[in-house]
Amino acid sequence: MFSLSELAPLNQHQSRSKVLKPWWEVFMDYLVVLMLMASVLACTEQLSRDRVVCIPSDPLVTANTSYHRSSTSSDVALTPTSKPPTQIPRNSSPNLHSTARGRRTHLVYQQYVYISQVCYHEALPLCSRFFPYIALLQSLVLLASGSFWLHFPHTSARIEHFLAILAKCSESPWTSQALSHAAQQENIQEKEVIEERQLPQPPQSSNPSSSPVTRTRRSSVDSGTDSPLLKRSDSAFTAAPPSPCPSTNSCNSTVSSISLGSRVHCPSPSKPSLMVDSPRQGIRLDKSDGEQARALFERVRKFRSHCESSDVIYKVYLAQTIFKLLMLTLIVSYTIPLLSSFSFTHTCYPEEQALVGYTTFECIHVLSSLLHKLLVTYLALLGLYGLLNFYTLSWILHSSLRQYSFHSLKELCSLRDVPDLRKDLAFLLHMLDQYDPLLAQRLSVFLSPVSESRLMEESLERRWGEERLRAMTSVDAKGCSRLQLVALPHLPPALFTLSQLQVLKLELITDASFTGQVSNMTSLRELHLYHCRAAVDPSALGVLQERLEVLHLTFTQASEIPSWVLSLRNLHELHLSGRLSSEGGVGRSWTLGSLRQLRHLRVLVIRGMLQRIPGELCEVAGSLVRLEIYNEGTRLLVMTGLKRMFDLTELQLQDCQLERLPSALLALTNLRTLDLQHNNLRTLEELLSLAHLRRLSCLRLAYNRVLALPASVGVLRGLELLDLSNNQIQNLTPALFTLRRLRRLLLAGNLLEELPAEVRALQLLTELDLSGNRLERLPPELFSSCSELRILNVARNSLSSLPRGIAALSQLCKLDLRSNSLEELPAELGCCSGLQGDGLLVEDWLLLSLPPHVRDFLSHSCPPSHSEGHSRPDSDSFPYFSPTQWSFSSALESQI
Repeated sequence: MFSLSELAPLNQHQSRSKVLKPWWEVFMDYLVVLMLMASVLACTEQLSRDRVVCIPSDPLVTANTSYHRSSTSSDVALTPTSKPPTQIPRNSSPNLHSTARGRRTHLVYQQYVYISQVCYHEALPLCSRFFPYIALLQSLVLLASGSFWLHFPHTSARIEHFLAILAKCSESPWTSQALSHAAQQENIQEKEVIEERQLPQPPQSSNPSSSPVTRTRRSSVDSGTDSPLLKRSDSAFTAAPPSPCPSTNSCNSTVSSISLGSRVHCPSPSKPSLMVDSPRQGIRLDKSDGEQARALFERVRKFRSHCESSDVIYKVYLAQTIFKLLMLTLIVSYTIPLLSSFSFTHTCYPEEQALVGYTTFECIHVLSSLLHKLLVTYLALLGLYGLLNFYTLSWILHSSLRQYSFHSLKELCSLRDVPDLRKDLAFLLHMLDQYDPLLAQRLSVFLSPVSESRLMEESLERRWGEERLRAMTSVDAKGCSRLQLVALPHLPPALFTLSQLQVLKLELITDASFTGQVSNMTSLRELHLYHCRAAVDPSALGVLQERLEVLHLTFTQASEIPSWVLSLRNLHELHLSGRLSSEGGVGRSWTLGSLRQLRHLRVLVIRGMLQRIPGELCEVAGSLVRLEIYNEGTRLLVMTGLKRMFDLTELQLQDCQLERLPSALLALTNLRTLDLQHNNLRTLEELLSLAHLRRLSCLRLAYNRVLALPASVGVLRGLELLDLSNNQIQNLTPALFTLRRLRRLLLAGNLLEELPAEVRALQLLTELDLSGNRLERLPPELFSSCSELRILNVARNSLSSLPRGIAALSQLCKLDLRSNSLEELPAELGCCSGLQGDGLLVEDWLLLSLPPHVRDFLSHSCPPSHSEGHSRPDSDSFPYFSPTQWSFSSALESQI
């Protein structure tokens, strides 16, 4: 024996599809079943019993006694007589007191059966014979067409998917929590309105003994525990965990309760406020429930995009309704004319007189009474069925079924962000409203962006707690604590509890919002926003204005720059990286002239595609100390805006396609560092115009196309660093060696064939980079006079020997001799104690040419007297990058 629960899944689709059938569809299904039962009963009775009963009748007797039979036919019984059927009996007059009446026919039973069969086929009308079968066929057609839209191949898949999603939405714990939160917000808003209006009257529902469930907008059709959405099956609900606890207080439906395991007052039209008393208010979802809810949000989003692309379900339902009306019209059109020919008593002339001796028989249908009642019942059910079809068609034509709005739910549960739906999904929700509107309310939770945001926030609170954030915090070379968050939907609330955090990097965070809790981050001074449009609450803006000093912004369009950036009055450094243009300043909606409110701004870094230095920059020119422009290969044509930046001390114009030194540099009398790397400079004749820049100490001209260094370079008496790396210089002018203050000379990647002996004049030189040239020897004057030299890089040259005077470089701590033509190393390298450890860079086989004691001395690591950051030389030839100096892109790739 099978239990009822084991047999229930066999009819699972039909039971779940009830939620999409409105009351008229359910009523029509019952009517079709009743019509089918009536037609089956009529066919069964007609097949199982004798069809007609016929009695012979004498025409003369019939004519003489027609009037008498019409009045007393019910009291006259025909009895067989011994006279021939053609003779009139003597006692033919009626005698009520005679004991023997009628006449003898002398017919046997087989003759009666034969005559009944013949008369059934000859005299009984076709409509009387075949109408039960026609009614059965009509009922079957109406039954098949009644639920065709639920089983049509193009609609059944969508309907199955919709019912599965609806069931998961009804069972998800997040649904109950979201609706409870919405009810609480609605209740809070109602209380605030009442307090503002100062209404003294108490609430109407103050009676504690009143029922906790009030009237809803529409009563549910299916109540109790038989709701099809609560029936679980292996195919539709294997992934969905059961509800934590079934709702015991429902608004006319178990599945339409506001929260699981909680008592909720459903709103009524007269009482818009929602009263919630939820014991699970402080309980959060566990990890599995949160993952299931996020997957359900994505599933609903994909199903919506799929269903809103067509309206095939609506068209099939409309075609089904029209088909049923056409079938009804056809049935009525041929049934009404046949009603007049329906007869269950008739006169038969079988023309079998030689066999039975009679020509006329009076026949009556055995089931005349029953068939008459079934016919009337069938026609009544058919008429009611037709009225319901007309009502369905009028409902379709007078209702906008391809548009659905949650307007009533927005007023009910404060879900004002639920979007309007279209086409098939809208039609399904209209049908769902006819069953139970609260089911659509549960589905609306997973259509609400606010609900999804709240779910993400709770998930972030659970996964990104304070302990995890503190574990991710690192300390950079400057001793600042840093935290980098990548690709999160929101900022975790625990972030605002990190009071010691100094540098915060946010990358690809879709909805970053700073609330008033940012006041707890007392040490925050630097903020990085990498493709992250952060929103700031008014309460948090004041905190950022007082504390934030450095801001890095990376964006795609200038319109993505937040407006609150312009009000950071204590900002010292601003880094802008994105697609910036010169039309309308730096963008039509955001210009550099807006920076005039940043009165303390000292450093401005721009990475964009500028064609001119904006004139709006003069608004902040009075406070700028350093300006850096990385133009990404776009030619910078107009630089007149530089003339008003009198206090500028550092200027970088990299990758700007410059061919000459800008004339606007003449006005920058306080300039100390000039960086023109990665340009197209071919000549440096304009260096003479820089003579009055007496404070200029650093000049970087690397990665250009300079062919020769002019003698005018000697006017730059204050230079301490000159970078001419990666150019096309073949000779060095003697004027270069008149720069007595020069400490770092970088000439890597050129075409130098010799180093002049005048290099001895650079006695303060601490770093010399000659790598990647064509040098065959080094002048001895370099070792005898440049005693302060600490870094020497002569890699990738053609040196055949190294002078023995290198022992005079007692300060030398870095020497690179790789990729040369050396055959041996001088033993005097052992006098350079600074080369111990990894100070000497040379091939291993060449290192074997040194005496063993010198080799052992150089390979011995000297004890570090300072920290690692200070022990490494500050050199461009030997760059060192700490892990905290990695780019955003590298960090992003590693974390994703």
